[in-house]
Amino acid sequence: MPTVYFIDADGNQFEAEADSGTNVMEAAVDNFIDGIVGECGGVLSCATCHCYVDEKWQAKLDPPSEQEEDMLDMAVEPKDNSRLSCQIELTDELDGLVVHLPKTQF
Repeated sequence: MPTVYFIDADGNQFEAEADSGTNVMEAAVDNFIDGIVGECGGVLSCATCHCYVDEKWQAKLDPPSEQEEDMLDMAVEPKDNSRLSCQIELTDELDGLVVHLPKTQF
């Protein structure tokens, strides 16, 4: 069961365990992590699950799809390491994944 570490804009760290096969957005919402809203439920029609993937983890993820990249253009303050957390599927290899949360999703 992978553990994801969420770091908010103030530097506070929260952790959430989730089953392999779920995504980072589900892990956040199911564990009441503030900062990930996930209004669309993970169907790529909003950017309210935007996060910044810690640099040491970026190469371990599949690259974003074109549709995800288009949605990231709508995110508040996107960066090179921005991802939609609903598009990051958890696997045992991602145990310990660190994501940083933006100050706001809106």
